[in-house]
Amino acid sequence: MFGASATDGPNQIALVLSAFVAGLVAWRAGTTWSTIEGSIVKSISSAMGAILILLVIGSLSGTWLMSGIVPAMIYYGLKILNPTIFLFAGCMVCCIVSLATGSSWSTVATVGIALLGIGKTLGIHEGWIAGAIISGSYFGDKMSPLSDTTNLAPAMAGTDLFTHIRFMMYTTVPTLIITLIVYIAAGFMVDLNPVAGDTEAVLRVIESNFNLNPILFVAPALVIFMIVKKIPAVPALLVGALLGAVFAVVFQPEIVNQISGINDNFFRSSGMAIMKAMSSTTSIVTENQMITELLTSGGMAGMLNTIWLILCAMMFGGAMESCGLLEVIAERIIRFAHSTGSLVASTAATCVFFNLTASDQYMAIAVPGRMYADTYRKRGYRPELLSRTLEDSGTVTSVLIPWNTCGATQSKVLGISTFAYAPYTIFCIVSPLMTILMAYLNFKIPKAEENPQTKSA
Repeated sequence: MFGASATDGPNQIALVLSAFVAGLVAWRAGTTWSTIEGSIVKSISSAMGAILILLVIGSLSGTWLMSGIVPAMIYYGLKILNPTIFLFAGCMVCCIVSLATGSSWSTVATVGIALLGIGKTLGIHEGWIAGAIISGSYFGDKMSPLSDTTNLAPAMAGTDLFTHIRFMMYTTVPTLIITLIVYIAAGFMVDLNPVAGDTEAVLRVIESNFNLNPILFVAPALVIFMIVKKIPAVPALLVGALLGAVFAVVFQPEIVNQISGINDNFFRSSGMAIMKAMSSTTSIVTENQMITELLTSGGMAGMLNTIWLILCAMMFGGAMESCGLLEVIAERIIRFAHSTGSLVASTAATCVFFNLTASDQYMAIAVPGRMYADTYRKRGYRPELLSRTLEDSGTVTSVLIPWNTCGATQSKVLGISTFAYAPYTIFCIVSPLMTILMAYLNFKIPKAEENPQTKSA
């Protein structure tokens, strides 16, 4: 009914009403209100890390715009990238950065934003651009030893990290190859918008408004370096945001004055502009309306609607979990799993179900991991089969759901509706299908070693 504007309020209300219904079911089953409320609060608390990252990303996008960091990335990207190979190249860039950092969120919030600006300027459909960015970013989130989900999945299944990563390669590499082939083919078939694709006009506007100093790239390089060194995302991104503010004062004094509206006191103007860029909507006004929209950031305030959505989603997830409703539904699913293929398919479906209901990718990995571990062991499978299935389905599908923490965040950071980019996020769509296909083909299905006593007998 509401289309792309559903996340502006209707989704939130639907989730609150759904939480109310779940609470009634839990109460009818004998759960007290204090238990239900405690479960909701615990669920919301688990999302506080994501909320803090969102707020800092809002500030970073504002200062990186004002300082010229993002415009410089767009400028040089337009000089280098050809429209035909853009989707392929953009996906590969995000693969490399996310593999190095272990963070899809940081990748999308830094190089992803710049790639989106480049792609839009080249006239490529924004759904394709966002799909390539997210596909590459979630490849690294899934395969990097620095990623939290890559560590969580084997921990839940009962295997070690590097065995898990090695075993994932059997499904992830073919999925990535298919993804890249699709993006190469799309590069030859996607129609370019000749109005949006006026790259020369964009280059001229950026050149005339910004001081494109190579030192600007120190900020994104430093953020990536800090995350690789396992510095937590919030302080790393905050350092990047503050460094962007310093670069704005040093390299873009005219932009600073434009944003603050003060021309007679640069010290006061700098303070005002930095606060505005970090907290609220910032727009670099140019003679080209399309470019003005491109050079706009919402700051922290621009993230509040997404935070509202996350709070409502976690409220629903907490109410569902308060008396074990999620586990009961999942237990019903596993009864139909008799073969290897159906067991893996049931596990993947459960992960997607938890992404839809618990609205958090960690829940979609942790709860099914705990539930299915004993079943996989009893049926003679090694734990890496379960950990691979959790990662192939729980990690990557979270970004396809508008009210999931991942879907809500990436949609807001990129400024594109989840439903608009979901059909083009090839890696995230193919990944769970690939792991199910491998199971039905009985390819690389690790069986537990025979018991030594049974073998000798």
